[in-house]
Amino acid sequence: MKQIVILGGGTAGTMMAHHLSRKLNLKQWQVTLVDPEPRHYYQPGYLFIPFGIYKENDIVKDRGGLLPATTIWIQKSAEIIDAEKNEIRLQDGDVLNYDILVIATGSHIAPEETEGMLGPEWRKSIFDFYSIDGANALYPAMESFRGGNLVVHVNEMPIKCPVAPLEFSFLADYFFRKKGIREKMKITYVTPLGGAFTKPVASAALGHLMSDKEIDVVADYTVEHIDNESKKLVSYDGREVPFDLLVTVPTNMGDPLMERSDLGDELNFVPVDKHTLQAKEKDNIFVIGDATDVPTSKAGSVGHFEGELLIENIQRYIQGKELEPSFDGHANCFIESGHRKGLLIDFNYDQEPVPGKFPIAGIGPLSLLRENRMNHLGKMAFKWIYWNMIVKARKIPMVPARMSTSGKKIKST
Repeated sequence: MKQIVILGGGTAGTMMAHHLSRKLNLKQWQVTLVDPEPRHYYQPGYLFIPFGIYKENDIVKDRGGLLPATTIWIQKSAEIIDAEKNEIRLQDGDVLNYDILVIATGSHIAPEETEGMLGPEWRKSIFDFYSIDGANALYPAMESFRGGNLVVHVNEMPIKCPVAPLEFSFLADYFFRKKGIREKMKITYVTPLGGAFTKPVASAALGHLMSDKEIDVVADYTVEHIDNESKKLVSYDGREVPFDLLVTVPTNMGDPLMERSDLGDELNFVPVDKHTLQAKEKDNIFVIGDATDVPTSKAGSVGHFEGELLIENIQRYIQGKELEPSFDGHANCFIESGHRKGLLIDFNYDQEPVPGKFPIAGIGPLSLLRENRMNHLGKMAFKWIYWNMIVKARKIPMVPARMSTSGKKIKST
């Protein structure tokens, strides 16, 4: 029997296990997933934990219960991938052979990459919310914060869910206004980008929201180190940003396994053809989700759209057919903006987020790049969609894997 191995049991890996279990001939192919972690987290929920909206138990399930019954789950860590021999050596010394490898190892925060981030103020006045431990630790800090400089900081791109730091800023404004102490603090958003977002139209709209909510934006800021003693960010060009409470998004990196296996770039993301998701290093390796180096958002929706198209290319590969350059970088994100409102953006490699109606032109019911209650409800409903559709690789009605231009107000050039 031939072997297809999935490395990583997060969002993308679990989805691919379902796709493969449905589309492959399981009398000819055995699907095996390798991941040591027993729990699966709904990572978009990390954003809400510091505000008391969710608790950890609200966003976690047993990993084994999410996988297809036909998938073998090896609950071990991988030590190295030998791409030439088509084998994976596990940390206990066992060797796993494969005919096709799907890398879905995701990304993680690397605070050690920034001088001073892991200093004496870590988890005292310096926090992250991109990990479950960080989100849990930040909750009491937010509850007890009574005023001063609250700084939301993005260290460098790329990061998982690029809009999440913006959402945190908006929710912090709402959180402290409800407490009646917003006037006692200054909220500053510090970003390496030239504005609030990567694309001009969305950046202008989100920047306007920042201004409306009296959140200062410090752009084009690359931190050189964090001074724990004086509590300030220091940039390479000498600019200093003081903080009393720093909520930072550390450097995001791919799995160290990619460095050990000589498959990753300088951040351990795996170089792929951005349209087929086939690894550039070896043609029987495919990569999905946050583990790739594709120039689009690292978000669950991207993994979902990638999965719907990647399964087709894996089938083509098995049949000896040419791969289709089908993935267009489609990303779709709700942006929680506070006051029980939100926005929605839908874009791809070539088309930036623009206003319009989604998913049905002229009808919606969702509005693109417009703040309203409906988009907030969509954001809050996404947890159900995640557990019941995304990780189970079920199609979302009326939302195709390739981005549709229908309903979008695209200016002609």
